[in-house]
Amino acid sequence: QVQLVESGGGLVQPGGSLRLSCAASGFTFSANAMNWVRQAPGKGLEWVSEINSSGGRTNYADSVKGRFTISRDNARNTLYLQMNNLKPEDTAVYYCEVRNTDARGRGTQVTVSS
Repeated sequence: QVQLVESGGGLVQPGGSLRLSCAASGFTFSANAMNWVRQAPGKGLEWVSEINSSGGRTNYADSVKGRFTISRDNARNTLYLQMNNLKPEDTAVYYCEVRNTDARGRGTQVTVSS
């Protein structure tokens, strides 16, 4: 079955960086577009970024454009999210998901605070 396991979250000061990873298994990773989404405390899910199956096309929410970079390694079945210049409003649980499906991992907590 589909398994998605996020890692790399933590506590970071404003202006800092983190790199999230999502290890995928149980499906053909290289054939599927992927998303990162997040959920801040008390709020709904927010789409953050998407990448097509080959990695050649990406999109970002306006709130993270220019600061976050999505990428993937199809040989390692792994999705990444490089997050730079982090802000307190980026605090959330971050999830990877298979685009156009309900498959989502358990998430990794990112907290941006001084």
